[in-house]
Amino acid sequence: METSTNSRRILVAIKRVVDYNVRVRVKPDGSGVVLDGVKLSINPFDAIAIEEALRIKERGLADEVVVATIGPADLQATLRNALAMGAQRALHVVADSPLEPLAAARVLLELVKKESPMLVILGKQAIDDDNNQTGQMLAALWDRPQATFASKVEIADGKAKVTREVDAGLETLEVDLPAVITTDLRLNEPRFVKLPEIMKAKTKPLTTIPLAEAGGAGTSHLKVLRTEPPPARQRGIMVKDVAELHAELHKRGLV
Repeated sequence: METSTNSRRILVAIKRVVDYNVRVRVKPDGSGVVLDGVKLSINPFDAIAIEEALRIKERGLADEVVVATIGPADLQATLRNALAMGAQRALHVVADSPLEPLAAARVLLELVKKESPMLVILGKQAIDDDNNQTGQMLAALWDRPQATFASKVEIADGKAKVTREVDAGLETLEVDLPAVITTDLRLNEPRFVKLPEIMKAKTKPLTTIPLAEAGGAGTSHLKVLRTEPPPARQRGIMVKDVAELHAELHKRGLV
């Protein structure tokens, strides 16, 4: 059942990734990275997105924060962590394999149609693939404004004023709601989750949705052939002066 288009609801899309404190190791056969026994967490940019949605709600500018993710059945613990932060509901689109950004955006679009949020917030990118595409693609499919790399968000009078970081400094955009916002690191610092909130999260609504009922995966356009670790860093050398530095760089074809 579709909700009212006038709902003061914020939908936050999150992704589970290898925790940023964990050193990623490549499997010996090059088929991917080692995940067994590795700590998995909410993508850091997505945690910032959750925090911003909660702050908007706490200022009385939204009534509900809903978190959504796409992934395997064991993702529910990640969603419970988001609920423990303060979100009211969670949506889990069950998918056995990772989706490309466009396929993920299409799934999120189906959730948007059902939830009718006034705002969708995502992290600007996931730290595992660094694509930085899903938010922009969702905005295009939804045909709504977007403001990316947000370092400050202000909501008022049916509009969002977003300060974003660009190469030359800061840029301020004003977009009509509903809209899509992607978050940058300096937007906020996610709150620490306390034990009572973790206990409360166990009883909050968590809805599972088969992938086929949420837009499906579509055709995959990318295939990972092999994963390799970065090359070992070469040992540095000491030079006596600028002339010796220039000679060494010239020898290596760098100048």
